[in-house]
Amino acid sequence: MSALFVFGTGSYSACSAFRLKKNGGMFCPSCGKKLVEESPNFCSGCGERLYHASCIGDTSLPLTSQTTSNCPTPTFSTFLEYRKKKNEERQKFSEGRKGLKKKEKRKVQINVGLMTIKKGGLKPYRGKTIFLTTDPDATATSLLNQAVKKMKDFNKDLKDGPFLLLYPDGTEVITVPGTQRPFTLEAYKAEVGKPYQRITVFICLKSDFEDVGENSDLSDSDPEIVIKRPSEFDLADTLPWELQHESSPLQKTAEYEKGAGDLVLANEVQQVKNYFISKTVQQTISTAFTLQLDNDSLFAYYIHFSLFFRDTNLQAHEIIANLALELDHKKVSRFNISRSAVWDGAVRGFRRSTYSDNYDMFIKFNDDAGSFEEGLDTGGPRREFLTLLMGSLRNRPIFDGPPESRYLVYNSRAARQDEYFLAGKMIAVSIVHGGPAPHFLSKNLVNHITGNQSFSATVEDVQDEEITKVLHQVLKAESEESLHNLILQNSTIFQTAGCLRNVKPCEKQAFVEEYLRWYILERNQSVIQRFKDGLESLNFLSALQQHSSVLAPLLCFSAKALTASELESMFRPDLSPAGSNKRHKEVLTLGFWADYLLDCEEKATAVCLEDLMMFATGLTAVPPAGMTPPPCIQFLSDSPFPVANTCANTLKLPICDSYSIFKANMDFGIQNAPGFGCS
Repeated sequence: MSALFVFGTGSYSACSAFRLKKNGGMFCPSCGKKLVEESPNFCSGCGERLYHASCIGDTSLPLTSQTTSNCPTPTFSTFLEYRKKKNEERQKFSEGRKGLKKKEKRKVQINVGLMTIKKGGLKPYRGKTIFLTTDPDATATSLLNQAVKKMKDFNKDLKDGPFLLLYPDGTEVITVPGTQRPFTLEAYKAEVGKPYQRITVFICLKSDFEDVGENSDLSDSDPEIVIKRPSEFDLADTLPWELQHESSPLQKTAEYEKGAGDLVLANEVQQVKNYFISKTVQQTISTAFTLQLDNDSLFAYYIHFSLFFRDTNLQAHEIIANLALELDHKKVSRFNISRSAVWDGAVRGFRRSTYSDNYDMFIKFNDDAGSFEEGLDTGGPRREFLTLLMGSLRNRPIFDGPPESRYLVYNSRAARQDEYFLAGKMIAVSIVHGGPAPHFLSKNLVNHITGNQSFSATVEDVQDEEITKVLHQVLKAESEESLHNLILQNSTIFQTAGCLRNVKPCEKQAFVEEYLRWYILERNQSVIQRFKDGLESLNFLSALQQHSSVLAPLLCFSAKALTASELESMFRPDLSPAGSNKRHKEVLTLGFWADYLLDCEEKATAVCLEDLMMFATGLTAVPPAGMTPPPCIQFLSDSPFPVANTCANTLKLPICDSYSIFKANMDFGIQNAPGFGCS
């Protein structure tokens, strides 16, 4: 090359140097690195910007005659800026769908309710709470507009008029509570420390809000609440005690949330009941009087006790409905059951790793040929399975005693297989999932489980013939000497029970009761405890101990039998329009149906009332949770035999010309049913 360049000299510095062709190649005038690309903007070695030869003229001219006045202004002042821009462009093409989704605004779900005037104050309207999907940065105005629109879409009877957005305590949503910052959903969520799904706001008519005024019972002007501990009350006692002041100006229904530890206005009274059912009185009282609680927490306990002690008419189906709130109806636990081996199939299902007490039960029965019955389980197969399971559980070797008064006994094989825990779980699951209660447990066993110390066993409860004979002899002994000799002759039996001693004739009844308590309860304490652990499933044991007067009878035998009048009133007929020909035939069939029920009750048919109810609903009696859906009667014109849909609790009666034909067809259809009728 004819010309040499000395970097850093002349009218061009290194940073403003132009590209130099040398031996057919191009080199950086700053560092001398050979450039691979044809016309790069920057040097890959030092990063300096390179100007095109066309900007400064021909490279063969002397340096002093060239000028850079015609060069365009560089787009990027440094190589780092250029590289940053290129990286951003590459990221746009490499993000794909996942990257675009990340940049989309995330939607969240909150709860929106309606407040109206009740008893002079603003209260949530029961059953009007709905979900609302919105943006986290929603302001009070935008959230109000969305809430009103969603509420009107689902409630056509909603009054027109300007609305206000309220917090759960009844104050208007303007700023974030405790601050002067304008309200945004994201800021409110961060302040209260709850997930979006647990945040509830309310809309209220502006006229209602103004009518309540500043003296509303939802304001912060409530007097301080003082709970005095009754001097005569023992913390170890779990029986209800009467409040000294039953009437109180504070009639708010509230819920104390265990997780968040704060007081919020409840949307449903049932939510409050669900809380105190899961707690024992002893736990609550101990916590209330031993912790340093603020006014809000004390108010929560006040409401807790007010509801518990005031609600003396609580029924079994209400308690069970509260326990059933924990069920997740979006997930199922599957059971494959053969009616000839219900217990084996149940054990496999309950011990499956994917089983959960909180999931719905999906029951699939196998017929005698081994194929699966068609149809989806929407309640009927589950009820039939639980009915068969309770019947099978009654005859398990873990129980002993009369058929209507069974108590637990130790069985080594059952203990190794943890069958006692499984039996308790089955009973709890059956009751909460809408199935039958066992109705065969001994009252003494149930009293022991619930903490009731009453005991009233008889010698007939003992199934061991030798022991029964000895106990009868003890009760019949007339003299002290004969009684003493009898006890010595059977000293091994009484010594094992820890009651071997001299007994006077006047003490023989108490002596036998002491032995029976040991025989039925104390010697089986380990398996009884394991049985109680199973009953704790779905919080049933806690509810049983707290509401023993309501729930305990469900576990014990009841002599009350199903009656024809109960079944007739339970099944509501679905009749055709009045005056039609179908209506005339249906009314005639209803008369046949009433007579058939009476014949079943009087044992004048081939089936009994329990068989008939099992055919129609999958149950032999009304379950503790109640009948859902309500049973109904429909009519058939294309079949001479009855048809049942246990999922819908629907019994379809055949329309016959005479009662004798109707009775014969009903007997035949029920006796030849596959187990839970046709669907």
